[in-house]
Amino acid sequence: MSGNLSFADLKTSVSNGEVDTVLVCFVDMQGRLMGKRFLAQHFVDGAYEETHCCNYLLATDLEMATPDGFASTSWESGYGDYVMKPDMDTLRSVPWLDATVMILCDVLDHHTHEPVPHSPRAMLKKQIAKLAEMGFDPIMATELEFFIFEKSFDEIAKGGFRDLTPISSYNEDYHILQTTKEEHIMRPIRNHLYAAGIPVEGTKGEAEAGQEELNIKYAEALNTADYHSIAKHAIKEIAWQQGHAVTFLPKWHKDRVGSSSHVHQSLWKDGKPSFYD
Repeated sequence: MSGNLSFADLKTSVSNGEVDTVLVCFVDMQGRLMGKRFLAQHFVDGAYEETHCCNYLLATDLEMATPDGFASTSWESGYGDYVMKPDMDTLRSVPWLDATVMILCDVLDHHTHEPVPHSPRAMLKKQIAKLAEMGFDPIMATELEFFIFEKSFDEIAKGGFRDLTPISSYNEDYHILQTTKEEHIMRPIRNHLYAAGIPVEGTKGEAEAGQEELNIKYAEALNTADYHSIAKHAIKEIAWQQGHAVTFLPKWHKDRVGSSSHVHQSLWKDGKPSFYD
């Protein structure tokens, strides 16, 4: 179970007024969370079964435009709906937002209720199933590196995304004093994600000015992918709350060090690494 709430927990929290909003999300082709905000009472009354979204959401570019050439959805074929089927095992608190919880969804065909094969979660599940047939459990982890900027997302956008200034001017690789200056962002990132059921290990400065890294403990592949997507989303929101912008771009400036997203992969059997010896 990758979440930290049961449906019974949610019902109790809704009835006593602790939760009033449910983020119902899925991961798009760019790794972003897309979805809806439900009134929590409506969600527990019935929307937990399924909801719908436009099928263009798995056929957009970064600017949410709809490029030509997709067989699954287009102006030529007409835009229809997908079913968003909440995965109840992913229900979790969202401590950085008031009275809010989150759940991740599988994306299903509107007519057949079969998984949409090009949705990121469906692609991963297919690979996990192939490994299961071979007797293996994929265990994975990711390390996210990112830059924090002095200005907010809105300020940077108004400036045409030019003349970006990192939050610090010093290479902060493992540097405790320099990263202390960024704790107003990094401390809530660690604590809020951990409180949301994501097994955060720690953070550190990386090898450039304004660059940070987040480490999350290894887990089953699907959980790791969920953790990764939620963490990126949370980092953006928490930085925004503090008046700053972040980027996960592999190379935001030609003269700056790049950011990696290290992916650790191993195959396990009977609870142990299969190739340890």
